[in-house]
Amino acid sequence: MASDNELLHVSLGPASNAEKWRFTVAPMMDWTDRHCRVFHRLLSRRARLYSEMVTADAVRFGPRERLIGFSREEHPLALQLGGCEPHALAEAASIGQDFGYDEINLNVGCPSDRVQGGQFGACLMRRPELVAECVAAMKRAVTIPVTVKCRIGVDEQDPELALDAMAKHTVAAGVDALIVHARKAWLEGLSPKENRDIPPLDYGRVYRLKLAYPGVPIVINGGIATMTAVSEHLTHVDGVMLGRAAYQNPDLLREADPLLFGEAAPVADSFAAVDAFVPYVAARLREGVRLHSMTRHLLGLFAGMPGARAYRRYLATCAVRPGAGVEVIGEALDHVRGAIAAAA
Repeated sequence: MASDNELLHVSLGPASNAEKWRFTVAPMMDWTDRHCRVFHRLLSRRARLYSEMVTADAVRFGPRERLIGFSREEHPLALQLGGCEPHALAEAASIGQDFGYDEINLNVGCPSDRVQGGQFGACLMRRPELVAECVAAMKRAVTIPVTVKCRIGVDEQDPELALDAMAKHTVAAGVDALIVHARKAWLEGLSPKENRDIPPLDYGRVYRLKLAYPGVPIVINGGIATMTAVSEHLTHVDGVMLGRAAYQNPDLLREADPLLFGEAAPVADSFAAVDAFVPYVAARLREGVRLHSMTRHLLGLFAGMPGARAYRRYLATCAVRPGAGVEVIGEALDHVRGAIAAAA
Protein backbone atom coordinates (compact mmCIF):
# COMPACT_ATOMS: atom_id res chain seq x y z
CA MET A 1 0.00 0.00 0.00
CA ALA A 2 1.01 3.62 -0.30
CA SER A 3 3.63 4.54 2.29
CA ASP A 4 3.92 7.68 4.40
CA ASN A 5 6.84 10.08 4.54
CA GLU A 6 7.69 13.48 5.91
CA LEU A 7 6.25 15.64 3.14
CA LEU A 8 2.99 17.51 3.60
CA HIS A 9 0.06 16.23 1.56
CA VAL A 10 -2.23 18.97 0.26
CA SER A 11 -5.83 17.99 -0.41
CA LEU A 12 -7.34 19.70 -3.43
CA GLY A 13 -10.89 18.45 -3.28
CA PRO A 14 -12.69 16.86 -6.24
CA ALA A 15 -11.88 18.10 -9.74
CA SER A 16 -14.40 18.36 -12.53
CA ASN A 17 -14.37 15.48 -14.98
CA ALA A 18 -12.39 17.20 -17.73
CA GLU A 19 -10.24 19.22 -15.32
CA LYS A 20 -8.78 15.98 -13.94
CA TRP A 21 -6.72 15.74 -17.11
CA ARG A 22 -6.10 19.44 -17.77
CA PHE A 23 -2.36 19.09 -17.11
CA THR A 24 -0.57 15.77 -16.82
CA VAL A 25 2.95 14.35 -16.85
CA ALA A 26 3.50 11.38 -19.13
CA PRO A 27 4.41 7.89 -17.96
CA MET A 28 8.05 7.41 -18.99
CA MET A 29 9.96 4.17 -18.51
CA ASP A 30 13.04 4.51 -16.28
CA TRP A 31 12.14 8.14 -15.53
CA THR A 32 8.80 8.61 -13.76
CA ASP A 33 9.47 6.32 -10.83
CA ARG A 34 8.14 7.04 -7.35
CA HIS A 35 11.06 9.33 -6.43
CA CYS A 36 10.60 11.39 -9.58
CA ARG A 37 6.88 11.70 -8.95
CA VAL A 38 7.36 12.93 -5.39
CA PHE A 39 9.69 15.63 -6.68
CA HIS A 40 7.28 16.59 -9.46
CA ARG A 41 4.48 16.88 -6.94
CA LEU A 42 6.51 19.46 -5.04
CA LEU A 43 6.51 21.60 -8.20
CA SER A 44 2.79 21.28 -8.96
CA ARG A 45 -0.10 20.34 -6.71
CA ARG A 46 -2.42 20.02 -9.69
CA ALA A 47 -0.48 18.05 -12.30
CA ARG A 48 -1.84 14.55 -12.74
CA LEU A 49 1.07 12.12 -12.49
CA TYR A 50 1.48 8.70 -14.10
CA SER A 51 3.50 5.67 -13.11
CA GLU A 52 5.92 3.97 -15.41
CA MET A 53 4.18 1.26 -17.42
CA VAL A 54 3.85 -2.02 -15.53
CA THR A 55 2.55 -5.15 -17.22
CA ALA A 56 -0.66 -6.65 -15.90
CA ASP A 57 1.05 -9.94 -15.10
CA ALA A 58 3.82 -8.16 -13.17
CA VAL A 59 1.16 -6.52 -11.02
CA ARG A 60 -0.64 -9.82 -10.54
CA PHE A 61 2.34 -12.02 -9.77
CA GLY A 62 5.32 -9.77 -9.04
CA PRO A 63 6.58 -7.86 -5.98
CA ARG A 64 3.78 -5.32 -5.86
CA GLU A 65 5.16 -2.85 -3.36
CA ARG A 66 8.38 -2.55 -5.34
CA LEU A 67 6.60 -2.30 -8.69
CA ILE A 68 3.60 -0.11 -7.93
CA GLY A 69 4.11 1.24 -4.43
CA PHE A 70 3.93 5.00 -4.03
CA SER A 71 3.84 7.77 -1.46
CA ARG A 72 0.59 9.45 -0.49
CA GLU A 73 1.94 12.85 -1.58
CA GLU A 74 1.84 11.74 -5.23
CA HIS A 75 -1.95 12.04 -5.64
CA PRO A 76 -3.57 12.52 -8.07
CA LEU A 77 -1.78 9.53 -9.53
CA ALA A 78 -2.54 7.05 -12.31
CA LEU A 79 -1.22 3.53 -12.76
CA GLN A 80 -0.33 2.73 -16.37
CA LEU A 81 -0.78 -0.91 -17.30
CA GLY A 82 0.51 -2.85 -20.28
CA GLY A 83 -1.30 -5.89 -21.57
CA CYS A 84 -3.89 -7.21 -23.97
CA GLU A 85 -5.78 -9.85 -21.99
CA PRO A 86 -9.01 -8.44 -20.53
CA HIS A 87 -9.18 -10.71 -17.48
CA ALA A 88 -5.55 -10.08 -16.51
CA LEU A 89 -5.93 -6.32 -16.96
CA ALA A 90 -9.10 -6.30 -14.90
CA GLU A 91 -7.38 -8.11 -12.06
CA ALA A 92 -4.37 -5.78 -12.23
CA ALA A 93 -6.65 -2.74 -12.32
CA SER A 94 -8.45 -3.95 -9.21
CA ILE A 95 -5.12 -4.37 -7.43
CA GLY A 96 -4.14 -0.86 -8.51
CA GLN A 97 -7.38 0.53 -7.12
CA ASP A 98 -6.82 -1.28 -3.83
CA PHE A 99 -3.33 0.26 -3.66
CA GLY A 100 -4.96 3.67 -3.84
CA TYR A 101 -4.38 4.83 -7.41
CA ASP A 102 -6.76 7.46 -8.77
CA GLU A 103 -6.87 6.15 -12.35
CA ILE A 104 -5.95 3.13 -14.44
CA ASN A 105 -4.42 3.88 -17.83
CA LEU A 106 -3.92 1.34 -20.62
CA ASN A 107 -0.81 1.71 -22.77
CA VAL A 108 -1.69 1.60 -26.47
CA GLY A 109 1.23 3.73 -27.58
CA CYS A 110 4.63 2.26 -26.71
CA PRO A 111 6.49 1.12 -29.86
CA SER A 112 9.40 -0.81 -28.28
CA ASP A 113 10.30 -4.27 -29.53
CA ARG A 114 9.79 -5.76 -26.07
CA VAL A 115 6.25 -4.43 -25.89
CA GLN A 116 5.47 -5.60 -29.42
CA GLY A 117 6.72 -9.06 -28.46
CA GLY A 118 4.06 -9.12 -25.77
CA GLN A 119 1.41 -8.06 -28.29
CA PHE A 120 0.51 -4.88 -26.47
CA GLY A 121 1.44 -1.22 -26.58
CA ALA A 122 1.17 0.56 -29.94
CA CYS A 123 0.46 -2.61 -31.90
CA LEU A 124 -2.98 -2.61 -30.24
CA MET A 125 -3.86 0.32 -32.52
CA ARG A 126 -4.56 -2.43 -35.05
CA ARG A 127 -7.03 -4.11 -32.67
CA PRO A 128 -9.45 -1.47 -31.38
CA GLU A 129 -12.11 -4.07 -30.62
CA LEU A 130 -9.71 -5.87 -28.27
CA VAL A 131 -8.76 -2.59 -26.60
CA ALA A 132 -12.46 -1.95 -26.03
CA GLU A 133 -12.83 -5.39 -24.44
CA CYS A 134 -9.92 -4.58 -22.13
CA VAL A 135 -11.46 -1.23 -21.18
CA ALA A 136 -14.84 -2.79 -20.51
CA ALA A 137 -13.29 -5.49 -18.32
CA MET A 138 -11.36 -2.94 -16.28
CA LYS A 139 -14.43 -0.71 -15.96
CA ARG A 140 -16.33 -3.64 -14.47
CA ALA A 141 -13.51 -4.29 -12.02
CA VAL A 142 -12.93 -0.76 -10.65
CA THR A 143 -14.79 2.42 -9.77
CA ILE A 144 -11.94 4.82 -10.56
CA PRO A 145 -11.49 6.23 -14.11
CA VAL A 146 -10.12 3.96 -16.83
CA THR A 147 -8.29 5.76 -19.62
CA VAL A 148 -6.36 4.88 -22.77
CA LYS A 149 -3.12 6.43 -24.00
CA CYS A 150 -2.78 5.77 -27.71
CA ARG A 151 -1.23 7.02 -30.95
CA ILE A 152 -2.93 8.47 -34.00
CA GLY A 153 -1.99 5.29 -35.83
CA VAL A 154 0.85 2.88 -36.56
CA ASP A 155 2.94 2.26 -39.67
CA GLU A 156 0.85 2.62 -42.84
CA GLN A 157 -2.47 3.12 -41.09
CA ASP A 158 -4.53 6.13 -42.11
CA PRO A 159 -4.67 8.25 -38.91
CA GLU A 160 -8.19 9.41 -39.73
CA LEU A 161 -9.48 5.86 -39.80
CA ALA A 162 -7.24 4.35 -37.11
CA LEU A 163 -7.91 6.96 -34.45
CA ASP A 164 -11.62 7.08 -35.25
CA ALA A 165 -11.83 3.31 -34.82
CA MET A 166 -9.98 3.41 -31.51
CA ALA A 167 -12.19 6.22 -30.20
CA LYS A 168 -15.42 4.65 -31.44
CA HIS A 169 -14.81 1.31 -29.73
CA THR A 170 -13.28 2.58 -26.49
CA VAL A 171 -15.90 5.28 -25.98
CA ALA A 172 -18.59 2.65 -26.45
CA ALA A 173 -16.82 0.56 -23.82
CA GLY A 174 -16.98 3.46 -21.35
CA VAL A 175 -13.45 4.88 -21.46
CA ASP A 176 -13.20 7.95 -19.22
CA ALA A 177 -10.60 9.85 -21.27
CA LEU A 178 -8.38 9.40 -24.30
CA ILE A 179 -4.78 10.59 -24.19
CA VAL A 180 -3.43 10.82 -27.72
CA HIS A 181 0.21 11.06 -28.71
CA ALA A 182 -0.06 13.05 -31.93
CA ARG A 183 2.54 11.05 -33.82
CA LYS A 184 2.23 7.69 -35.51
CA ALA A 185 4.12 4.84 -33.90
CA TRP A 186 6.41 3.21 -36.42
CA LEU A 187 6.84 -0.44 -35.53
CA GLU A 188 8.93 -1.49 -38.51
CA GLY A 189 11.95 0.33 -39.89
CA LEU A 190 12.44 2.90 -37.11
CA SER A 191 13.87 2.56 -33.62
CA PRO A 192 11.83 3.95 -30.71
CA LYS A 193 14.43 6.74 -30.46
CA GLU A 194 14.02 7.65 -34.13
CA ASN A 195 10.25 7.48 -33.69
CA ARG A 196 10.48 10.39 -31.26
CA ASP A 197 10.94 12.73 -34.23
CA ILE A 198 9.71 10.75 -37.25
CA PRO A 199 7.06 10.90 -38.69
CA PRO A 200 5.87 14.46 -38.03
CA LEU A 201 3.44 15.36 -35.27
CA ASP A 202 -0.15 15.97 -36.35
CA TYR A 203 -1.86 18.02 -33.66
CA GLY A 204 -4.74 18.82 -36.00
CA ARG A 205 -5.74 15.16 -36.00
CA VAL A 206 -6.20 15.26 -32.22
CA TYR A 207 -8.16 18.51 -32.45
CA ARG A 208 -10.53 16.85 -34.93
CA LEU A 209 -11.00 13.96 -32.53
CA LYS A 210 -12.15 16.40 -29.87
CA LEU A 211 -14.64 17.96 -32.26
CA ALA A 212 -16.02 14.49 -32.98
CA TYR A 213 -16.30 13.61 -29.26
CA PRO A 214 -17.18 16.82 -27.40
CA GLY A 215 -18.34 14.92 -24.31
CA VAL A 216 -15.17 12.84 -23.89
CA PRO A 217 -12.06 14.33 -22.24
CA ILE A 218 -9.32 14.39 -24.90
CA VAL A 219 -5.71 14.98 -23.86
CA ILE A 220 -2.94 15.80 -26.35
CA ASN A 221 0.65 14.59 -26.02
CA GLY A 222 3.84 14.73 -28.05
CA GLY A 223 6.56 17.33 -28.57
CA ILE A 224 5.02 19.96 -26.28
CA ALA A 225 7.84 21.87 -24.62
CA THR A 226 6.55 25.20 -23.24
CA MET A 227 3.69 26.42 -21.09
CA THR A 228 2.76 28.80 -23.90
CA ALA A 229 2.23 25.78 -26.13
CA VAL A 230 0.20 24.11 -23.37
CA SER A 231 -2.12 27.10 -23.21
CA GLU A 232 -2.55 27.13 -26.97
CA HIS A 233 -3.44 23.44 -27.09
CA LEU A 234 -6.00 23.94 -24.34
CA THR A 235 -8.04 26.10 -26.70
CA HIS A 236 -8.67 22.92 -28.74
CA VAL A 237 -8.61 19.99 -26.27
CA ASP A 238 -9.36 19.30 -22.62
CA GLY A 239 -5.87 18.53 -21.44
CA VAL A 240 -2.18 18.45 -22.25
CA MET A 241 0.36 15.81 -21.28
CA LEU A 242 4.02 16.80 -21.10
CA GLY A 243 6.68 14.13 -21.44
CA ARG A 244 10.41 14.68 -21.90
CA ALA A 245 10.11 18.46 -21.49
CA ALA A 246 8.71 18.06 -17.97
CA TYR A 247 11.47 15.67 -17.01
CA GLN A 248 14.39 17.48 -18.63
CA ASN A 249 13.22 20.92 -17.45
CA PRO A 250 11.15 20.21 -14.34
CA ASP A 251 10.85 23.90 -13.49
CA LEU A 252 8.16 23.98 -16.20
CA LEU A 253 5.90 22.21 -13.73
CA ARG A 254 6.20 25.08 -11.29
CA GLU A 255 4.49 27.32 -13.84
CA ALA A 256 1.46 25.06 -14.20
CA ASP A 257 -0.59 25.87 -11.11
CA PRO A 258 -0.52 29.69 -11.53
CA LEU A 259 -1.03 29.61 -15.29
CA LEU A 260 -3.60 26.83 -15.64
CA PHE A 261 -5.40 26.71 -12.30
CA GLY A 262 -5.08 30.23 -10.89
CA GLU A 263 -3.27 28.98 -7.79
CA ALA A 264 0.07 29.91 -6.28
CA ALA A 265 3.04 27.74 -7.15
CA PRO A 266 3.88 25.35 -4.28
CA VAL A 267 7.50 26.56 -4.17
CA ALA A 268 9.11 29.89 -5.00
CA ASP A 269 11.95 28.58 -7.17
CA SER A 270 14.14 25.57 -7.92
CA PHE A 271 16.20 26.07 -4.76
CA ALA A 272 13.05 25.87 -2.65
CA ALA A 273 11.92 22.77 -4.54
CA VAL A 274 15.17 20.98 -3.76
CA ASP A 275 15.03 22.07 -0.13
CA ALA A 276 11.50 20.65 0.12
CA PHE A 277 12.70 17.36 -1.40
CA VAL A 278 15.54 16.86 1.09
CA PRO A 279 13.37 15.42 3.94
CA TYR A 280 12.04 12.78 1.53
CA VAL A 281 15.58 11.97 0.37
CA ALA A 282 16.80 11.66 3.95
CA ALA A 283 13.95 9.30 4.83
CA ARG A 284 14.60 7.07 1.86
CA LEU A 285 18.36 7.00 2.56
CA ARG A 286 17.55 5.61 6.01
CA GLU A 287 15.60 2.85 4.26
CA GLY A 288 18.61 1.95 2.12
CA VAL A 289 17.73 3.75 -1.14
CA ARG A 290 20.82 5.07 -2.92
CA LEU A 291 21.15 8.82 -3.26
CA HIS A 292 21.58 8.73 -7.03
CA SER A 293 18.25 6.92 -7.43
CA MET A 294 16.60 10.14 -6.23
CA THR A 295 18.95 12.93 -7.28
CA ARG A 296 19.08 11.82 -10.92
CA HIS A 297 15.64 13.41 -11.24
CA LEU A 298 17.05 16.81 -10.22
CA LEU A 299 19.61 17.11 -13.03
CA GLY A 300 17.31 19.15 -15.27
CA LEU A 301 16.99 22.00 -12.78
CA PHE A 302 18.60 25.42 -13.26
CA ALA A 303 18.74 25.10 -17.06
CA GLY A 304 20.36 28.20 -18.53
CA MET A 305 21.42 29.57 -15.15
CA PRO A 306 25.02 30.31 -14.09
CA GLY A 307 26.62 27.26 -12.53
CA ALA A 308 24.07 24.79 -13.93
CA ARG A 309 26.68 22.67 -15.69
CA ALA A 310 28.88 22.45 -12.58
CA TYR A 311 25.77 21.58 -10.52
CA ARG A 312 24.85 18.73 -12.86
CA ARG A 313 28.40 17.42 -13.01
CA TYR A 314 28.83 17.46 -9.25
CA LEU A 315 25.48 15.83 -8.56
CA ALA A 316 25.92 13.15 -11.21
CA THR A 317 29.46 12.34 -10.07
CA CYS A 318 29.14 12.49 -6.30
CA ALA A 319 25.66 11.06 -5.74
CA VAL A 320 26.71 7.65 -7.05
CA ARG A 321 29.49 7.23 -4.49
CA PRO A 322 28.92 4.62 -1.78
CA GLY A 323 27.49 6.19 1.35
CA ALA A 324 26.67 9.52 -0.36
CA GLY A 325 24.25 11.55 1.77
CA VAL A 326 22.05 14.60 1.53
CA GLU A 327 25.04 16.89 1.98
CA VAL A 328 25.88 16.19 -1.65
CA ILE A 329 22.71 18.01 -2.69
CA GLY A 330 23.67 21.12 -0.77
CA GLU A 331 27.18 21.06 -2.18
CA ALA A 332 25.78 20.79 -5.70
CA LEU A 333 23.49 23.76 -5.08
CA ASP A 334 26.47 25.79 -3.91
CA HIS A 335 27.84 25.68 -7.45
CA VAL A 336 24.75 27.53 -8.69
CA ARG A 337 24.58 29.94 -5.79
CA GLY A 338 28.26 30.77 -6.14
CA ALA A 339 28.00 31.33 -9.88
CA ILE A 340 24.95 33.59 -9.45
CA ALA A 341 26.75 35.63 -6.80
CA ALA A 342 29.84 35.96 -9.01
CA ALA A 343 27.73 37.12 -11.95
CA ALA A 344 25.88 39.75 -9.91
